[in-house]
Amino acid sequence: MNVPFVSFRPMEKMLEGELHNAFDRVLGNSMYINGKEKEAFERSFAEYCGREHCIGCASGLDALFLAMKAFDIGEGDEVIVPSNTFIATVLAVSMTGAVPVLAEPDIKTYNISPNQIRAKITPKTKAIVPVHLYGQPCEMDSITEIAAQHGLIIIEDCAQSHGAEYKHRKTGTFGDAAGFSFYPGKNLGALGDGGAVVLNDKVKADKIRCLGNYGSDYKYHHIYKGLNSRLDEMQAAFLSVKLPHLDVMNSDRKRIAAGYLNGISNPKVVLPYIIEGADPVWHIFAVRCEERDKLAAYLKDFGIETNRHYPIPIHMQDAYAEMSGAEYPVAEEISRTQLSLPMYYGMTDEQIGYVIDKINRF
Repeated sequence: MNVPFVSFRPMEKMLEGELHNAFDRVLGNSMYINGKEKEAFERSFAEYCGREHCIGCASGLDALFLAMKAFDIGEGDEVIVPSNTFIATVLAVSMTGAVPVLAEPDIKTYNISPNQIRAKITPKTKAIVPVHLYGQPCEMDSITEIAAQHGLIIIEDCAQSHGAEYKHRKTGTFGDAAGFSFYPGKNLGALGDGGAVVLNDKVKADKIRCLGNYGSDYKYHHIYKGLNSRLDEMQAAFLSVKLPHLDVMNSDRKRIAAGYLNGISNPKVVLPYIIEGADPVWHIFAVRCEERDKLAAYLKDFGIETNRHYPIPIHMQDAYAEMSGAEYPVAEEISRTQLSLPMYYGMTDEQIGYVIDKINRF
């Protein structure tokens, strides 16, 4: 049996007719930028997230960057980010001119540790960027308390947590703003790149919209030194097709995760840990194994594809050579041992059972 790491075919089959209709509608309207499709999706996604405003943009990276710029994060500031994350989180900070300060995760959850955040705060600290990694919510009660105590901004990185909840509140509603990615592999993915910022502050929302449109509030009038970062009409239309099905697709991921959690019983394999009050959406099902590479090769021999998120920690990347020599042992431990198992909408019970059986026999 072959089990891909990810497959879009079950989702595409379910929505094929609606996606074709959306394509035809946009093509027929001959409006491709800043039209009714984007406006409709922004309204729907803001409502889904429980926020007043949504601004579509070109990517998840841009969403984080634009949110930070709207809150005047820049040179002379420090922003606390997890040492265990995709590089986009840290790049967004660097792009503002601020300094990213890495804080270690909890080894059990892979998410940023509130205690480590406290230890990293200095007089220059301006913001915290909690990343709900793999679709697992961070400990937002503690993080919001820390931010309030020190007068810090919270920009949530929700690139992997569309629809995830912490204590019955969706991720993206705890901070001052939140950035989402609609990269095709996300739980809510476009058929290309895309992103969005959600927040409640209208003044900041208007600023973000201007910043992403060349700094323009109306045509040929520019109030900021902005950039070109807009969610195009075609991707907005596709996202509008998929959004009403997001909870169903997330529920299917929860079915798969429950199968793994209840079925995998190999002492060599460390399963994900769910914090109290969290309702994850399982963008990634990440396990850890001291023999990670051997396990991955073994599964590949049986037709099971896996992935590694993320094999090189931020502080060891060439792009951040200035961090060379710094020690982040938890991030390094996770990067050395983490393995992502197949996880996507439409996996069959037979496939899930096959993966479980092979892991238990390892």
